[in-house]
Amino acid sequence: MSPFQILAAHDTLHFGPHLDIAAATGAGADPGSPLENQDNFLLIDAHGRAALLDGQKLRQVEVAGWTAGHVRLAVLDGMGGHGQGRQAAEAVAAGLLAIPPCTALPELAAYLDALHARLQRQFADANGDYGAGERARRPGTTLTLMELPPGQPPLLYHVGDSRLYEITVDRVFPLTVDHVPATAFAMAGVLGEHEWWQQVHGEHRSQIAQAFILGNAFANPAMLSDPLFDLSASTLPPFLRHLPDRRTLVLRPDAVYVLATDGFWACFEPHLWVGRWPALLSRGRNARAMLVLLFEEINSRPPPGLHIDNITAIVLRPVLESAPETDPGDDTYA
Repeated sequence: MSPFQILAAHDTLHFGPHLDIAAATGAGADPGSPLENQDNFLLIDAHGRAALLDGQKLRQVEVAGWTAGHVRLAVLDGMGGHGQGRQAAEAVAAGLLAIPPCTALPELAAYLDALHARLQRQFADANGDYGAGERARRPGTTLTLMELPPGQPPLLYHVGDSRLYEITVDRVFPLTVDHVPATAFAMAGVLGEHEWWQQVHGEHRSQIAQAFILGNAFANPAMLSDPLFDLSASTLPPFLRHLPDRRTLVLRPDAVYVLATDGFWACFEPHLWVGRWPALLSRGRNARAMLVLLFEEINSRPPPGLHIDNITAIVLRPVLESAPETDPGDDTYA
């Protein structure tokens, strides 16, 4: 019996002829793990059918008034160390259902910033007001979201340390910047490119400098501020300025895209493990098969020093032609 829940595009959701998408989540890479799954994900397909987790169980709903052909994808990692991590991720995933399809970054950012502020107030009301010294007790969640309007470039909105990867046959490249203390130090000029890369991609650290609902420690490192801090070309150091949090994307037809939570690289040398992904995913014929390969690899051949954590991933494969994908036949979990 697998600990993973899996949802594939050709099962119940349909993303149009040019997008092959599948998602899966699990409490941990150890089948016997007693962990609560505080991760979440959201898929809204081209017909307004949505899938997300509610109470750690898959929920599917219809989104009224959804624009035909528009797609939304998101992964979320609730911060259990601050309490109510699962509830925070579930609240954001549910809140995303109420945001209408967006075709421009300012529109998308305005809706998401408003959701952040509303949920911050909601959790404060439910748990008692958080004073300045208690803000670190607020729940939080990462949010890495792709908005794919029909006929327009995809939009990215990113908060936290989940990631979006672009993977080709011979390379893997992160398209997001982790919101962690090392990034704050790089923004302040304390860390250079090599030191930043080593701390973020060469090793695993569990600290975070910004999360949805929680707030940010970028504006003032001495305290947790309520709003979200946009890491933009004007605030990032020169070697990261091409990776702002809120931007349009260009999808390469020869690449596969993976949105994932940090349980996938919580190990001694993350770059070596992630560096195995191009060869691994090249064995899959569609997004579902690639997703299964990724989950099976971390489950059966985990990287050294893997810290057992929730794992969630969405695989997106641009499709040049509308020929139907075939099921490899043995890529399902019970």
